[in-house]
Amino acid sequence: MRHKIINTSLILIAGIFIGWLVFHRSGESEGNHEHHDEVEQAEIWTCAMHPHIKMSEPGKCAICGMDLIPLVQSNTMSIDPDALQMTPESARLADVATAVVSRQNPAGEVRLYGKVQPDERLLQSQVAHVSGRIEKLAVNFTGIAVSRGETLAELYSPDLITAQQELLETTGSKLSQPEIYEAAKEKLRQLKLTEEQISDIEESGKISPTLKIVANTSGIVTTRRVNTGDYVSKGSVLFEISDLSRIWVIFDAYERDIHFLRRGGKVTYTVQALPGNKYTGIIDFIDPVIDPVTRVAKVRVEASNPYGNLKPEMLVTGIITTDLKGYNDRFVIPASSVLWTGKRSIVYVKLQGTDEPVFKIREIELGPSLGENYVVMEGLSEGDEIVVSGTFSVDAAAQLEGKPSMMNLPQAPIGNSIVAKFMVAGLCSMCKERIEEAALSVAGVHKAVWNMEKTEIVITYDPDKTDVSAVQKAIAASGHDNDGFKADDDVYSRLPECCLYRKEK
Repeated sequence: MRHKIINTSLILIAGIFIGWLVFHRSGESEGNHEHHDEVEQAEIWTCAMHPHIKMSEPGKCAICGMDLIPLVQSNTMSIDPDALQMTPESARLADVATAVVSRQNPAGEVRLYGKVQPDERLLQSQVAHVSGRIEKLAVNFTGIAVSRGETLAELYSPDLITAQQELLETTGSKLSQPEIYEAAKEKLRQLKLTEEQISDIEESGKISPTLKIVANTSGIVTTRRVNTGDYVSKGSVLFEISDLSRIWVIFDAYERDIHFLRRGGKVTYTVQALPGNKYTGIIDFIDPVIDPVTRVAKVRVEASNPYGNLKPEMLVTGIITTDLKGYNDRFVIPASSVLWTGKRSIVYVKLQGTDEPVFKIREIELGPSLGENYVVMEGLSEGDEIVVSGTFSVDAAAQLEGKPSMMNLPQAPIGNSIVAKFMVAGLCSMCKERIEEAALSVAGVHKAVWNMEKTEIVITYDPDKTDVSAVQKAIAASGHDNDGFKADDDVYSRLPECCLYRKEK
């Protein structure tokens, strides 16, 4: 009995010891696993001041000398090597906002700027119908209002005196020689004497040395071209009178806005000098010729001005709202989401299925401008989510990381180009630049993008001009091992310290 108790105790003690040993090792294994995960998670190290610096080991920044910090990255999916990955914090600091594109029936709102101008059809020039000297000016400054028939000036003319003498000489023979008499009267009529003035001369028998020049229309004297004592020739313009009871509002329409405009379209406009007042008018005329210097066409709106509130040269702002029937059911995006590089327009599209914001550049074709928005003709699809705020910040980050950006747009494959990828060793952004430059130096390579995290390069090349082996050889010659060739030790040793990727044994 005692022997059985001893055996049972020994078995129990052995079991406890084995259990402690197993669980103790398991705990150590879990601890090591957690530590291993932390190491894996902190495998990439970067600089807080220069985030494009990325290395596989801790150390100093090659630019500013600061200590590198671990970069924790999302492993939810394989990121496109051309895409830019940001953290939620960095996106929030850069004020990056996105929105899903939508189809709309766009309405264009065009803002036009212009001035009030006199109606050209109501402009009158007061001319001298006979040569002579200005004896007296009844209107001696511009801006004065005159009425039709009002005396503007008095003109001394020898030709007028001669014409009056001829009339008086023919008065006595008007019954026997009526043709000569009527010819003398007609000569005075041509000098713009009224029938009343001619009758006064005939009845009084006296010759008037001066001729009164009267206004032939009512309006405002906008130009005075003579002074007292000036000698004027027949046909000389003395005054210009504008009837401002009706005026024109002349807008400047740029080439890009002309297709929004049509004759008969409604315009709502405001006058800078008359705040709080809104006016409406109808487009009466669109200039068929573009000004070669200003690149604008004149758009005319007629307006009634009975009280004279609208004065020539007043500044006017007009708004025209029009439907773009030819662009119905198109994508419409904010102007803030578009970047331009020469003739090309680009946006940044947010990739789906990632824990953190990932953006990729995309070229689009724009339609007409809608003021704060644009119609998109090509380049976007249903459900695409694009950056609508902070676009420049995203593009700047892409440039820092060497990703395709506004300054470095990806090129389209040429001819029968094909895509290939292979492993290339490297550590930092300096390596990236060197590797891509070596690949692009090979004739026939159109594009080369090296992914620092995957140590993998994707190339697009023309198989009629080169092959993958030639590209691998060129990269190895620059000091980077790859799937095809190993870099020469002497070349590798001359690389900067931050680029030395080979592990010492």
